[in-house]
Amino acid sequence: MRENETATQSLSEHQGMALVSLARHTIMERLGGHPDPVQVQRIEEILQDSALRVHSGTFVTLKLQGELRGCIGNLTAVDSIVQGVRENAVHAAFHDPRFQPLAAQELEKVQIEVSVLTEPQQLAYDDVNELLAKLKPGIDGVILRKGSASATFLPQVWEQLPRPESFLAHLCMKAGLGAKAWRKGNLNVYTYQVQYFEEPR
Repeated sequence: MRENETATQSLSEHQGMALVSLARHTIMERLGGHPDPVQVQRIEEILQDSALRVHSGTFVTLKLQGELRGCIGNLTAVDSIVQGVRENAVHAAFHDPRFQPLAAQELEKVQIEVSVLTEPQQLAYDDVNELLAKLKPGIDGVILRKGSASATFLPQVWEQLPRPESFLAHLCMKAGLGAKAWRKGNLNVYTYQVQYFEEPR
């Protein structure tokens, strides 16, 4: 598979956990830490796999005691999976505007999750009932756009907001729109799927 192709195949658990380790090592180095060189070498060998060199959207999510501590990513395939995880790990840890930069003493307690995205596809719908019917809870990540306003929720958010009406209302509010904006049927909606890998709690 060429490097400029988008990711269409599933990654193995082995590959996914290598991406999680990459995110942790990247953050650790930015904090002045020194990952174990033997482990780094082992992870780097896995990361040479061609499946991880394709271009894909990625997100890195940090959680502290089960609560969000940072989440940054890109929705489209602008970088290789490996490069995207490196950059988004740094952004999630230190540049998420919702949080203070991660402190060194927090890193040991943080749980890291990496998501690899399919390319978003526009969801065609005629009215809100059709929109609700077409969404796949627990499977679809959703992007809402209206003018300059936009926001996304990864599919993992369905765990906290399992009802589509509530999911869409919270997503509208994240975009800076009213909670009922989705009911007007004039939003551009895109969906995508992810493979995600996380450290044990």
